[in-house]
Amino acid sequence: MDGVEDVEIECPFCGEVFGILVDTSHSSVEMIEDCSVCCHPIQLSLRFSGGDLVSVDAQPG
Repeated sequence: MDGVEDVEIECPFCGEVFGILVDTSHSSVEMIEDCSVCCHPIQLSLRFSGGDLVSVDAQPG
């Protein structure tokens, strides 16, 4: 799919890494995603430039 990328997130609670699909057609995305391992909510801030991931910030939600 164009504009969709699999991004790996490290959970700030349990430290496990898991993937999520995000729309890269925006310059930034703010979202809350539950960890697929421990189920705690994670507040995500993702930044993109030209469809490429520039930064990921994962904080306890």
